[in-house]
Amino acid sequence: MAPTITVVSWPEAFAERYEEWSAAMTADIPFYVRLARETEDAVIELGVGNGRVAVPVAEAIGRRVTGIDLSPAMLALARERAVATGVELDLREGNMRELVVDQSAGLIYCPARALLHLPTWADRRRTFERVAASLKPGGRFAWNAFAFDHRIAAGIDGERQNEPVPHVVRYAVADNRVDITLDDGATTSLWWATKNEWLGLLDVSGLELEALYGGFDGEPLADDSREYVFIARRR
Repeated sequence: MAPTITVVSWPEAFAERYEEWSAAMTADIPFYVRLARETEDAVIELGVGNGRVAVPVAEAIGRRVTGIDLSPAMLALARERAVATGVELDLREGNMRELVVDQSAGLIYCPARALLHLPTWADRRRTFERVAASLKPGGRFAWNAFAFDHRIAAGIDGERQNEPVPHVVRYAVADNRVDITLDDGATTSLWWATKNEWLGLLDVSGLELEALYGGFDGEPLADDSREYVFIARRR
């Protein structure tokens, strides 16, 4: 019997606040736009959310971007944003772990640390395998994820934060999990991974590392870097 896959997504209630939550997230957009401009083949975004990245990517390349997300509420927001901007998004409700494409892609990317919503190694391995199978030979897979910093965790664990919207963050270290709860009760969780865990996923899925940065401007990864920015290629 096949193992049961637990679907983890942003609750629909969180979608109502996501515009506020993500308003300051702008540094990654030029990075993903640049990668999209470097391929003439299909471009796919995993965890498209409200279209924060997909819309400017589609606008920059002048063609359709396919966006996958589990949340109908988020997809509705992305659809509204695309219409308002006049770009074409092919928005699909679906699970990135079961990615199936109509044509092999030149670029698949997953911004905003969305891969951290996958709770287990098996979930991530399945996703990476589906990404590899969906890319053209030499096609790219790009994503970003935070590097866990115990000093940051110790300073904010259980403390109410007011920015970007009021919320509380709690860490479950034994499970590599971060729980984020808004004041209205909407909650989501992230599961962090180490650099070597990410590299191991590339190894088992038929992808190879092209670049690993410590930020979206191509900063070298250093001991004090707080962000992993990966670019991989299909072998």
